Amino acid sequence: MIDPVTGEIIDQKELAEQLLAQAIEQGVGLVGPGGLLAGLTKTVLETALEAEMTEHLGHERHGPGPNVRNGTRSKTVLTEIGPVEIEVPRDREGTFEPQIVKKRKRRLDGMDEVVLSLSARRLTTGEIAAHFEEVYGAAVSKDTISRITEKVCEEMAEWANRPLDRVYPVVFIDAIHVKVRDGQVRNKPFYVVLGVTVNGERDILGIWAGDGGEGAKFWLGVLTEIKNRGVEDVCIAVCDGLRGLPDAITAVWELAMVQACVIHLIRNTFRFASRHYWEEMGKDLKPVYTAPTEAAARERFEEFDEKWGAQYPAISRLWRNAWAEFAPFLDWDVEIRRVVCSTNAIESLNARYRRAVRARGHFPNDAAALKCLYLVTRSLDPTGRGRARWATRWKPALNAFAIAFEGRIN
Repeated sequence: MIDPVTGEIIDQKELAEQLLAQAIEQGVGLVGPGGLLAGLTKTVLETALEAEMTEHLGHERHGPGPNVRNGTRSKTVLTEIGPVEIEVPRDREGTFEPQIVKKRKRRLDGMDEVVLSLSARRLTTGEIAAHFEEVYGAAVSKDTISRITEKVCEEMAEWANRPLDRVYPVVFIDAIHVKVRDGQVRNKPFYVVLGVTVNGERDILGIWAGDGGEGAKFWLGVLTEIKNRGVEDVCIAVCDGLRGLPDAITAVWELAMVQACVIHLIRNTFRFASRHYWEEMGKDLKPVYTAPTEAAARERFEEFDEKWGAQYPAISRLWRNAWAEFAPFLDWDVEIRRVVCSTNAIESLNARYRRAVRARGHFPNDAAALKCLYLVTRSLDPTGRGRARWATRWKPALNAFAIAFEGRIN
């Protein structure tokens, strides 16, 4: 910071220490009504408003002109440190439109972000209202909170139609079930399409509400929409046996390889077993999906089946029935396998979705459920694109993809 009068550089730490010392000496608290931060916020806002008024009028206070200052009016605004009462300047002609604190606006933009952040972290409107009352000492109605979250609908529509990358090495298609009131409350699938970019980022391509008829026609519409947004090629599409999906994938991207989701296969394995054996079973199962060849995987599975098959015959049947869809996974380079079989990014995303959905019980319609899921997606990335790093060791995987899919990764 530079002093506008002397031109000297101001030591911000020293200035903060002086202000804090003065506040302590005068018995002024740091936060809360009448606190140091509230006073500084009031000063900054009022100074900014005065600067806006000067720019609007074209002259300083008491300057010449047909339009001049005409006193102030009091207004209480909700800030990130609590309610702050400020004096908003007025002009004689009533044409001044402040931008820092707009007319009829009682919250700074930062407070809207606080509401959206709390909503994304699975707090209900009632819990957010209680939070503001407890932390900021401000009464914010549940209707106001709902209106704030409704503001993201336009942003969500823009996000859902944004241009996508030309090629994705891997695309995952997964579902989360949400309770929606459609005459009666029922579980409804919401499908999340998640891609791994050439730069090794996790990119959530979109979220779609299922209608109970997820056949080839439904998936062809979804994947065609993704293609129309710029995705010309997908190397590997990972899914979990959804009806009509493999045919729709190859119809949209002829060269795409369809892979059964190993993650779901492993997860379904534990569904049939007692939690007491999960850790031991996981260690015995790992050599199957990490085997270097299909023959070696078959041998490891027979050893697994010999140990667990008699106790849990449903697990043996599950793997034998899915072997044809699982086997192509064993042909990939170990680096590609690591990306295709990496559970961290998918499981952490699903866990956040489920926590947010569970906190609300059920939703009145699909739009409300989509808004909730989008708020969670939005909170994952400060840029609002829903992107994050996929893995730390991406370059070896990228090299493996470039060799396995020569000419398609660039």
